[in-house]
Amino acid sequence: MTVQLYGIPNCDTMKKARTWLDQHGVAYRFHNYKTDGIDAATLRRWVDQVGWEILLNRAGTTFRKLDEAERRDIDAEKAIRLMQAQPSLIKRPVLDRDGTLTIGFKPERYAEIL
Repeated sequence: MTVQLYGIPNCDTMKKARTWLDQHGVAYRFHNYKTDGIDAATLRRWVDQVGWEILLNRAGTTFRKLDEAERRDIDAEKAIRLMQAQPSLIKRPVLDRDGTLTIGFKPERYAEIL
């Protein structure tokens, strides 16, 4: 099984997820949005699988800092454009296990799927 973890290194939830993976001996590759970015094709695949409503982090400060026009009338294509331009808008972490996604971190969920 190939495990890829997507996020930003300084996020507290990311730190918890990485610590959990390390403590449970789960090998993974880390994709840092800040240095590696994210392409539209990957975001489109994720949106198709889980929905933009799950993937777009509307509770974070990055979303709140968007101007009103950017926060209004969001659909899948607009969400993809926003998340690609500002990857901090992507809910973290995104765990990709051979194409199956888990969004967010809950220790009990990671224990169940890994």
